[in-house]
Amino acid sequence: MNDKVKFGLRIPAFPLDGTNGTAFRDQIMNFAGALEGQYHSLWVADHLVPWFTKIDITADTYEALTTLTYLAAAFPQYKVGSIVLSQSYRPPALLAKMAAILQNLSGGRFILGIGAGWKEDEYLAYGYEYPDTVTRILQMEEAVKIIRQMWTQPRTTFHGEYYHVEEAICEPKPDPVPPILIGGGGRKYTLRIAAEQADWWNFPGGTVEHYAELLDVLRGHCENVGRDYDEIIKSWAVEVVAVAATHDAAVEMAQRSPLYDPDAAIVGTPEEIYAQFKRFTDLGASYFQMRFADFPKTDAAELFAKEVMPMFG
Repeated sequence: MNDKVKFGLRIPAFPLDGTNGTAFRDQIMNFAGALEGQYHSLWVADHLVPWFTKIDITADTYEALTTLTYLAAAFPQYKVGSIVLSQSYRPPALLAKMAAILQNLSGGRFILGIGAGWKEDEYLAYGYEYPDTVTRILQMEEAVKIIRQMWTQPRTTFHGEYYHVEEAICEPKPDPVPPILIGGGGRKYTLRIAAEQADWWNFPGGTVEHYAELLDVLRGHCENVGRDYDEIIKSWAVEVVAVAATHDAAVEMAQRSPLYDPDAAIVGTPEEIYAQFKRFTDLGASYFQMRFADFPKTDAAELFAKEVMPMFG
């Protein structure tokens, strides 16, 4: 596996094909098992009901940290990551503790992705307050500060505008300290917080031109706060990757996915797929979280691993 550019697998939190129950679980386990050793990591989104409005809201939906803990135990060759946890759903001190234990039990294979949260109906259904966007982002900033302190300090006392902890203890400490990925593209607040606090930054979907614009903003924030821009791992998440021996077969595969967006999907032959990802790596992206269009089949993922990954040297 390439040391400079790495690829992770998006594991669905809810089925796109109407499958529920043990059949959905088996899809996930068979898919991850067949590809173990070929991909760097497994990634799960943080939703309590399906975020995709074309899916029945009562469809089976897997909670992120429970799922990641199980996957980490079942598949020891993968790292596991959240893309991304809603900071509102778990008090930051509790999240710090949960993440530390997962890091401990997995032997250091957890990547903590966190974001401000966005799905209002989900918040309200589960009894969470849903403040305005800026407030949620600033809450995330405080949450990250608490989490880092609890991972590295004997006791943590923090009195912010939104969160308060008093002499909080987190033992065992995570070893190594998990990288914190901050997800989102808010130019004024989120990217400033990423510049100050993130080990990784992620943006989901969109065009390469938009990604380039966000990187320029992130670079500017790094300059303003005195952070080395190159220290931050830049990642991009893509909802539809369709690779096949011919372009037409890849397009047909992509169009069968309910998530297909022609402006954001990566579609084509191995050579065409490489060229599309290279536009991102040329900008500085070095990590990709990918959802393959033919899930639960592994044909596209296996072809990608065999023919596209080696092109990155």
